[in-house]
Amino acid sequence: MTNEVQDFFRDVAKARQKLAKNIPDAYTSFAGLHDSIMAPGALDKKQKELIALGIAVASHCKPCIYQHTQAAVQEGATPKEILEAASVAVLMAGGPAFAHLPEILKVFDVLGVKH
Repeated sequence: MTNEVQDFFRDVAKARQKLAKNIPDAYTSFAGLHDSIMAPGALDKKQKELIALGIAVASHCKPCIYQHTQAAVQEGATPKEILEAASVAVLMAGGPAFAHLPEILKVFDVLGVKH
């Protein structure tokens, strides 16, 4: 198991509680925006999570990679779909994006997803 990823998911849950308490308007507004945009529409939730993951990889946002990989798995995305979406980000963002692909594998390991 990858402790870094496990620690992240544990810590982010605690941080969200503190943020909701300390900046409730900002927290509630962002959560509402997230929920509204990620709701099924012309694209389903899995497709939206794969897009978000690609952007996370291209942006080199490790916390975003963790969260959107987990969410994509929860929405039924296969490891092949996830890695292919991430490879599109590599096409668009180059070597620094490629260097972040192992972060996806760490999440797979924590979730017990064979890859």
